[in-house]
Amino acid sequence: MNQHIRNIRATALFCILGTAVFAQPNRWQQKVKYKMDIDMNVANNQFTGKQKLEYWNNSPDTLGKVFYHLYFNAFQPGSMMDTRSQRQGTIQAGRGADWDPRVKDRIKNLKPDEIGYQKILKLTMNGRPQKFEVLETILEVRLDKPIAPGAKAVFDLDFEAQVPLQIRRSGRDNPTTGVRYSMSQWYPKMCEYDYEGWHPTPYVAREFYGVWGDFEVNISIDRTYILGGTGYLQNASQIGYGYEAPGTKVVRAAGNKLTWKFIAPNVHDFMWAADPEYKHLTKTVRNGTTLHLLYKATGTAAKAWEDILENAVIALPYIDKTFGPYTYKQYSFIQGGDGGMEYPMATLLASPGAWLHEWLHNWYQGIMGTNESLYAWMDEGFTSYAEDRVSAFLKKPEGPEQAGNYAGYFSLVKSNKEEPLTTHADHFNTNGAYSAAAYSKGAVFMEQLGYITSAQVRDEILLEYYRLWKFKHPNAADFIRIAEKKSDLKLDWYKEYWVNSTKTIDYAFDSLWEEGGKTKIRLKRVGMMPMPIDLQLTFKDGSSEMHYVPLDLMYGAKPAEDSIRRKVYPAWKWTSETYIVETDRRLGDLSVAEIDPSQRMADVERKNNRIKI
Repeated sequence: MNQHIRNIRATALFCILGTAVFAQPNRWQQKVKYKMDIDMNVANNQFTGKQKLEYWNNSPDTLGKVFYHLYFNAFQPGSMMDTRSQRQGTIQAGRGADWDPRVKDRIKNLKPDEIGYQKILKLTMNGRPQKFEVLETILEVRLDKPIAPGAKAVFDLDFEAQVPLQIRRSGRDNPTTGVRYSMSQWYPKMCEYDYEGWHPTPYVAREFYGVWGDFEVNISIDRTYILGGTGYLQNASQIGYGYEAPGTKVVRAAGNKLTWKFIAPNVHDFMWAADPEYKHLTKTVRNGTTLHLLYKATGTAAKAWEDILENAVIALPYIDKTFGPYTYKQYSFIQGGDGGMEYPMATLLASPGAWLHEWLHNWYQGIMGTNESLYAWMDEGFTSYAEDRVSAFLKKPEGPEQAGNYAGYFSLVKSNKEEPLTTHADHFNTNGAYSAAAYSKGAVFMEQLGYITSAQVRDEILLEYYRLWKFKHPNAADFIRIAEKKSDLKLDWYKEYWVNSTKTIDYAFDSLWEEGGKTKIRLKRVGMMPMPIDLQLTFKDGSSEMHYVPLDLMYGAKPAEDSIRRKVYPAWKWTSETYIVETDRRLGDLSVAEIDPSQRMADVERKNNRIKI
């Protein structure tokens, strides 16, 4: 091969690789590396910690200050969480007060040895002491020397903390589970700085956002305690308790404590739980991934916990294929917490029923890492949608797969308490409206997207979204752009109406008549949100026709989804209230006419969607 041909091929290869590289989202993001040494005293529920944090400023900005989360400080009488919760108790929502039943007014009654706190004893950057101020659950650090773009800083922090009684997510001695320690949001955690700036969100109610990085965590605790959580245990042969390789002789160090050594690469948080009565079971699945189960239940109650691993093994291949492959080498289902709460590589579960929802969070929270405060529906909603799909795979439901999510959304609309999905998670007026919006309306967003683009294309969108945006903190606009590229449709209107507003969908039949031997049907848009329309006509001889009217804002049409004969019309202009479709069949031949027979369009009044002749 002569040099000229080599040069041509090298240039072509460079262009191909360059195209592939530039096709990836290239939004910058910060990076962290934590090293923490923790010494836990199980007698007084306090611990000390030394934290070394390497921080890479990959932004184009010079940082004159940094912020940390101090989550445990929320569990003190008079805190913002306490104040807000007591306020919600004065609001009527449905049949009772708008309490979070796990919080209510419990914080105000905590005694000094029951509160949570994180106290900063010393903080340096690159060896120099820094000025800082504790603002309840936020630590503000004013740097003596700014961190330049592209520079790295090393923060060393000494702290002490007290684990609160179990109130919300983290804590100790939950009487419901009997678990000693559920250690989530337990360490000083660097706040996220992204293209929108700092996110020092006080811990008031819900949802989180963290910086991708690597963790090395060493936990010294009473030797009778068994731990589980985020990360890979590095000294299993010195710990045992079911973590050791088969046939390994466990040799534990002398003394009253054991030091558990974990590493966790490329995660945005680290959680652990501990109890001396945990039972530990494992299952190994594809590519050597190990599923862990740590639980305390006994007798017949233990069976429901043990079934988690059996069902997870069955579900994982379907999840990998539908939503993208699980990327880590371990996952832990752990009894603890106050309900169900997800963290990278692990979840806390008060009962076994929430295992699937919390596990699937490791795709839409653990791996995607969207800012949950601003886009809670992209976390909870996408997860709820995925949960119902996997549940249907494991056990065929009696009704429509997403029926519960649609019912939740319709109930929200009727409550007159709906707020746009763009509302910050902590700023919803009621807890009920937040839950229905984030979980139900967020899930309907995804199922309804399948109605707009076709279910097959929607599934392609899900995989492309995962492929391009894993470990990159995507937002709503990022998802919509992926959807537009895969569907070849304009979809910004869908986000504007469904996410940014509370406008609703309602289509109806206006009139039917026969003209020149053909049947004409006038459809009417009653609601303020426009949509493309599937109209199915079923005739007395048993045959059917699909009449499809795209929306003008789409600038295209979805592909046919089944084998029913389909007629595609010119686009319905969103400003027009009515649209006429027609069939060559006579009116007397018609048996049933139905708008959206798949019932994936979230039409708030389905009674006017069907006419039986």
